[in-house]
Amino acid sequence: MKALTFSEFGGPDVLRWTELPDPVPGPGQALVRLQAIGLNFADVYRRQGRYHLRGAPPYIAGYEGAGVVVSAPPGSGFAPGDRVGFADAPFANAELAAVDCERLIPLPATINAETAAAALLQGLTAQFLASDSHPLAAGETALVHAAAGGVGGLLMQWGAARGARMIGLTSSEAKAAVLRGQAAEVLVSPPGAAPDLTGLPPLDVVYDSTGMTVLDSLTQVRTGGTVVFYGMAGGTPPPVPPSILMDGSKRLVGGDLWNVLTGAEERRRRAAELFGLIESGRLRVPVAARFPLSEGAAAHALIEARGTVGKILLIA
Repeated sequence: MKALTFSEFGGPDVLRWTELPDPVPGPGQALVRLQAIGLNFADVYRRQGRYHLRGAPPYIAGYEGAGVVVSAPPGSGFAPGDRVGFADAPFANAELAAVDCERLIPLPATINAETAAAALLQGLTAQFLASDSHPLAAGETALVHAAAGGVGGLLMQWGAARGARMIGLTSSEAKAAVLRGQAAEVLVSPPGAAPDLTGLPPLDVVYDSTGMTVLDSLTQVRTGGTVVFYGMAGGTPPPVPPSILMDGSKRLVGGDLWNVLTGAEERRRRAAELFGLIESGRLRVPVAARFPLSEGAAAHALIEARGTVGKILLIA
């Protein structure tokens, strides 16, 4: 098979289109032929040597994809030809991947491989943020940092589908224009500048994925409100004095997708809710660009430029 690999850490130029032996599935694994692969910042961090990696050089990044089962063990519930996706299996940047069967998610007829690869990781993250970290309810007002990002954009739509007022923060007018074209309510706040919240109702919840703005988020949320911290895209967060939480009766909640994907049944239950929203049209999954997997270096350069709104896909 061919795979997008790297043997040293660095920029997109370290990526190579490499011939490798086909993976041999282990116990409880299916062999999947990839059709579409989701590119995420975690893949950039792995290429840069800043994030955990599986295996040995030449490394294969990628944890999210969709395709067709080539082979599966008896009793797994999967058979050759089944259409599947996954959000948390390693070595996805390849034509073939051996995937634990419990991590595979059957795809409905209405969900194609590209939609699955674009939606699963960020969509399941948005699902637990809106359901577990803070159950969004009709009539609530939420502020979403990095609303033009993959998770932020889907979280905005997820909350709106529940009747909440979702207000997104983004760093540029160009990104804001795209979001407004999707009927989103957006504020522009350049990095390092505090957003102008004048005229807005009290914020019931702030979803903060930038990290360094956590103290600002705790200031912005109403008395008795909640800040959900789920990322550090802007840098390491500062220490939070417990007195801030006490004085305003506020809650600071952490969130990580891997803590809720506890098994095959739970993974597929959550994915079914995600697919249902997509099928109903209440959740749109924007795709910013598609690249052949062999041209993954160009895709990495594009995602690092941070100028896109929507998912970047690698097509195997």
